[in-house]
Amino acid sequence: MDILREYQNIDASHRGASVAIGNFDGVHLGHQKVLDLARQGPGPLGVLTFEPHPREVFFPEAPPFRLMSATARANRLAKLGVETLFELSFNTDLSGLTAREFAQSVLADGLGLSRVVVGADFCFGKGRAGDVATLKDFGAEFGFEVVVADILQGDTGAAVSSTNIRKALSDGNPRAAAAMLGHWHRVDGPVVHGEKRGRELGFPTANMNLDGLHLPKLGTYAVLVDVLEGPHAGSYHGAASLGVRPMFNGSVPNLETFLFDFKGDLYGTPLSVGLVDFLRPEQSFNGIDALISQMDADCQQARAILRDL
Repeated sequence: MDILREYQNIDASHRGASVAIGNFDGVHLGHQKVLDLARQGPGPLGVLTFEPHPREVFFPEAPPFRLMSATARANRLAKLGVETLFELSFNTDLSGLTAREFAQSVLADGLGLSRVVVGADFCFGKGRAGDVATLKDFGAEFGFEVVVADILQGDTGAAVSSTNIRKALSDGNPRAAAAMLGHWHRVDGPVVHGEKRGRELGFPTANMNLDGLHLPKLGTYAVLVDVLEGPHAGSYHGAASLGVRPMFNGSVPNLETFLFDFKGDLYGTPLSVGLVDFLRPEQSFNGIDALISQMDADCQQARAILRDL
């Protein structure tokens, strides 16, 4: 998959694409529906998105909210067959374009798109002044087809959306999140050095940063782990602690994953950790022995859950 970050002076081979537009945070089933409609158009399949996320630009002091990093999003889109990712740099120039300027300068003249697919709630242009009706008018004027995808409803009747996925994760319900995502919610990134307490306790863990990501409910999870590179590449079962380590006066949340039946060095190795079930909230214990006993119980529970998948 090719990734382009500007819309001016692009190569002729990338013009004429059929493109789904959106932030694609989580690449959930609603996003995949939009992608399927774009796939039916002429030209190569593309996605038009923005980096950084516009919400990070307009509300820089807001708590982290992203379900996945830009790299994880790109990897997921590539797996779904996207040929070109137009990951446009979201800056003051781009955000200052009116709806008409965006349609003409970016979609028509810049990228030369053949088909544009958006969700029914899509808004664009300075002040979010443009909507799907406006986009259809501009498409007719500037020569690109516009297709509008209805909002996908989940099994419970609620909309499949990044907002509802965040709520499910905050509630400690990763299976509800997975039902909307179409896949397990995953934390992707390299293994970093921690304080090595897990090794001292008999549970060596792979530590990962959660910077910039929405925090699921803090606690212990049954997880599926993919080691993406290196001599230990493969899939594993495990148990993970997501939190601040209250027994050790921690303050910065991270993800510490214990891989079952694994021996080896993973420092610097990229992992993808899928949250399957929430086992218990984060808590303090009356001494190390009580903590170790609970970790044993957590691992036994996680093994039983993952064995049945």
